Amino acid sequence: MEIATNITGLAFVMDIREKNFHSLYADIFTSLKEKGYTLDIIFLEAEEESLIKRFSQTRRQHPLSHHKNLIEGIKEEKQRLQNLREAADVIIDTTRYNVHELRAYVLELAEKTVKTALMKINILSFGFKNGIPNDADLIIDVRFLANPYFVPELKDLDGQDKKVSDFVLNNDKTILFLEKYTDLLDYLIPLYVKEGKAYLTIAVGCTGGRHRSVAIAQKLYKHVKKSNKFVAMSHRDISQ
Repeated sequence: MEIATNITGLAFVMDIREKNFHSLYADIFTSLKEKGYTLDIIFLEAEEESLIKRFSQTRRQHPLSHHKNLIEGIKEEKQRLQNLREAADVIIDTTRYNVHELRAYVLELAEKTVKTALMKINILSFGFKNGIPNDADLIIDVRFLANPYFVPELKDLDGQDKKVSDFVLNNDKTILFLEKYTDLLDYLIPLYVKEGKAYLTIAVGCTGGRHRSVAIAQKLYKHVKKSNKFVAMSHRDISQ
């Protein structure tokens, strides 16, 4: 089984005959996602009768059919790959595809994946008192959170400072807000990608743009970065 990532050209081969096949593919997929790669798993399958016909026509031996007949090898392969099939983003039944139709379909899927990887996302913090950003696609107002500005030892710091960040993030109200808002972003971002959007600016605003919005923007950046490679962050009013 050959697996390739879409942008970098990275490719590697995994063999189901290897004893550690199951743990190998799981570890590799996890590692790629942690490194920021966009990973879509496409699983190809076919009806048993079609597979038997294909092996007969090519006169190739099934890799799992040693000391077994062809049908037993196909059944064992299906069993071994069941977990991978369940993890797949797309499952293609190739029974009624010819080679040209299958190639066209896979290329279409690949083009959609490339669009996903190339959409650029900017997480922007700002202060409402300085005006709403003109280029914002999504605006979230976090002025409902406790304001570090009114804490003497935090007033002159900004949201990049750990003391301010801890003050903003470590309370039940913020935790619940982030849970709900990141869920919304996880739902919306793929929809913007599907529409072919090239840029997406997510703006986070507080009163002055120095404390709450900065801390929240940083948290959102870390979350979005896990599944989207091209993510940037900027703090428009942090020095105001």
